Amino acid sequence: MSHAPPPSRRGLLLSLAAGATSLVPTWRARANPVFADFPFQLGVAAGDPVEDGFVIWTRLAPKPLEPGGGMPPVAAPVTWEVAADPGFTQVVRRGEALARPELGHSVHVEVAGLEPDRDYAYRFLAGGEASPPGRARTTPTRSAQPRRARFGVVGCQSYEQGLYTAHRRIAEEGLDFIYCYGDYIYEGRGAAAPPRPGSPRAHLGGEIYSLDDYRRRYAQYKMDPDLQASHASAAWFCTWDDHEIDNNWVGEKDQDGTPPEVFNLRRQIALQAYYEHMPLRASSFPRGVRMQVYRSAAWGRLLDLNLLDTRSHRTDQPCGDKWATTCDAVRDPAAQVLGQAQEAWLFRNLARSQARWKVLAQQVMVMDLERREGPEPGYNLDTWAGYAVPRTRLLAHLRDRRIGNTVILTGDEHQHYAGEVFRDSRNPAGAPLAVEFVATSISSGGDGVDQRADGRRYLADNPFLKFNNAQRGYVVCDVSPAVWRTEFKVLDQVTRPGGALSTRAAFAVENGAGRLVPA
Repeated sequence: MSHAPPPSRRGLLLSLAAGATSLVPTWRARANPVFADFPFQLGVAAGDPVEDGFVIWTRLAPKPLEPGGGMPPVAAPVTWEVAADPGFTQVVRRGEALARPELGHSVHVEVAGLEPDRDYAYRFLAGGEASPPGRARTTPTRSAQPRRARFGVVGCQSYEQGLYTAHRRIAEEGLDFIYCYGDYIYEGRGAAAPPRPGSPRAHLGGEIYSLDDYRRRYAQYKMDPDLQASHASAAWFCTWDDHEIDNNWVGEKDQDGTPPEVFNLRRQIALQAYYEHMPLRASSFPRGVRMQVYRSAAWGRLLDLNLLDTRSHRTDQPCGDKWATTCDAVRDPAAQVLGQAQEAWLFRNLARSQARWKVLAQQVMVMDLERREGPEPGYNLDTWAGYAVPRTRLLAHLRDRRIGNTVILTGDEHQHYAGEVFRDSRNPAGAPLAVEFVATSISSGGDGVDQRADGRRYLADNPFLKFNNAQRGYVVCDVSPAVWRTEFKVLDQVTRPGGALSTRAAFAVENGAGRLVPA
């Protein structure tokens, strides 16, 4: 049997330099490639830290906004290094990975064999070019008793609605890790619909559907230097919400009534693009429309993190997903938020946890916030409040198993909230079953205001709610065995450069107390 000869080295280099996208047999290029431009324009990232390592990520993209990122359809070798010092004079791990065209020339390296509870620097090298360096910290051992963990919560970063000043500021915090609750990209708008007045920038193209569309949207976001600085500052734990695929999707349903088999094609494409651009382990590799996003992590015996997926396994929003209303379907006994498998997994984790603080890191509010003006009840039905039966099961598990020190971290609302969680907030009995901190958006919603009219009404109508703010920013959690302290960071503007950061409020919950107090 005859075989086509491999392309010549000169031919490969010319095609790389030109960013050619003609079909070439996939093969392992042993010579250093020559790129048409700097290949690491999307930066670097680390994720999912454990006690002996973490994932490091990059994507070769010398022309990020072109099909294929300006790379030919051949695999390219990438060298990676992890060092004990920022200057890379003490390299402790080194290896080579292949950036494959099937995955958009992204690279996911699961680094192991490192020491627990310490900082490391990492970088990539290809074609004589070095990536920007990144920093990541390994976790303490599972049996360790850390004195402190300090981490951030971010999400909802519509590129069109604001600058990423908050990412630049959180990069300066020197955090142990960052949790991203989702809405990393937004799938809509762009050239097909001009951005709102005052928006500082616009998406390229309209609504995204194809793999090239999603890849270009991620590339546009990741080219932002402030977002790159945030990724390079600490390892991230990443989950998704809705806009990584389509607004308010759940399970096999989108908001437009698309046939499930057609929507699933879009889901499959979006999941691949998400994996290609996030620092995730191989355990999260997409398989059709399934992707293992829910998972657990720990910070010694101080924190147990349960990273949840409240989209993939959820039943359809009740009552037509109308705003600030309710109906009998809210109490549907067959309704699901997490799905049976994830719910059972979470309940086992919570019941056997020996950590001081048990964390539910997820996307949509658990507090049953009364949203409707007047005497009639009304909820945001895209939150847990729209799913009374699974919400009751979750809170009954916390109560019946006497699981204390439960902290819920949430996003999606584009506002800051702090509050206490009861099974029935209209008739609270006893101590709260958990506290919830909701982090505002990085940019979605534009500059915002200190407090909107609906926020003032929410505070008046919901006594379990202790704080609300409608500016952009992020959350910093400073946790010790004795007290959990959450700081709500805000920016005075994001539609123009130079936004000033301040701490708008801070709240604390003491070990065993279950009550929020101003800090």
